[in-house]
Amino acid sequence: MKKIQRLIFLFLCCMLLSSCSGMKNIQDLTYIVTIGMDYDDETEEFTVYLQALNFANVAKQESGKPAGPIPTFVSSAKGETLNIAISKLYKKSEPPIFFGHVKTIIFSQRLVEHKFKDVIEELGRSRTLRETTRIVTTEEDIKKVLSIKALFDYPAIYTVISKKSGTETTQDEIRPTTLMNFLRDYYEPIGVAKIPTVKIDEDSWKTNENYPILYFNGYSIFQNRAYKNVLPFDEALYVNWVSEKRVALDVKVQENDKLLAVVGLESPKMKVKYEKGAATPKFTLEITIRSEILEKIEDISLKQLENLIKKDISSKIEGIYKKGLENKIDLFNVGEKWFKFRPKEYAKLKRSNKFYLNEESLQDIKVQVEVINFNSYKYEREGKGDF
Repeated sequence: MKKIQRLIFLFLCCMLLSSCSGMKNIQDLTYIVTIGMDYDDETEEFTVYLQALNFANVAKQESGKPAGPIPTFVSSAKGETLNIAISKLYKKSEPPIFFGHVKTIIFSQRLVEHKFKDVIEELGRSRTLRETTRIVTTEEDIKKVLSIKALFDYPAIYTVISKKSGTETTQDEIRPTTLMNFLRDYYEPIGVAKIPTVKIDEDSWKTNENYPILYFNGYSIFQNRAYKNVLPFDEALYVNWVSEKRVALDVKVQENDKLLAVVGLESPKMKVKYEKGAATPKFTLEITIRSEILEKIEDISLKQLENLIKKDISSKIEGIYKKGLENKIDLFNVGEKWFKFRPKEYAKLKRSNKFYLNEESLQDIKVQVEVINFNSYKYEREGKGDF
């Protein structure tokens, strides 16, 4: 009897394993890879854009490069809420749309300025979206952004808006932000939260005519759950370079507007040293950098080169800090650690509703530069051990 029961059990297991009831083939779904969101403050209506990719002509490809052009489909609908707008597209989509592989969400600048708080809270509660979904903002026409392909007719999922922040990013490039990382920073009362802004470039690449591409050109900046402003590319890249690992820069070394050299700067080590006993954050930034000489344009001593690099970095960091101060933004997140270990001061700040940084907060910027690679440029030791 026991043998018969075991055989029946094994038979039922085999029946379950050999059947995938309700499962659809890869080509029988319309995969939504990007969602765009816009808001019209005059009509008080949302517009949702869906970028869809059907894998019928991709599934059989063994290499990453498709055999022919892959069409990109973009749909849109309006509604009083985002859910109402999206629901209008379900009945107009065959094969049925599937949101399980959404890679990116794009917010228009108008939505960021007028409805961002409501929308980001709704997205944070969504069970459909993964925490690793990337988010970007744009001042461009979202429909046009979603219609742009990558170079060589690669599909739209190979553009910058779908990049990962690890191996897919290159030097001198702003890194993507995930929904999870942004929300973590967004709900912190101290420090900034950043979303990359995407822009269309129509001049850099050409075939028979101009070939538009997408690139990150700055950050939308938030502090204490409020939108502040857009940080342009050069300043955004510098903030990334100082604050994050694995970011390198190629910079010009100039004196009196004369180009002397081009150097590569590795990701720096930054320490924030706080003044003890101060009622508000008072700090010194200590930055250590390793660099290499990429091009030597004019004859210049190593000591002079390092001093010019120090002066330039110190000047740029101070300028970015002061610009943030004008808009009540802590761009380098120097207040986060200070208040973390001072709960009483944080309680006072919360009651006073004042910004915690001022012109006297930044006491000094100390920069240490070491050239570790000369790339065959020769320097002879002279004087008292200087090069």
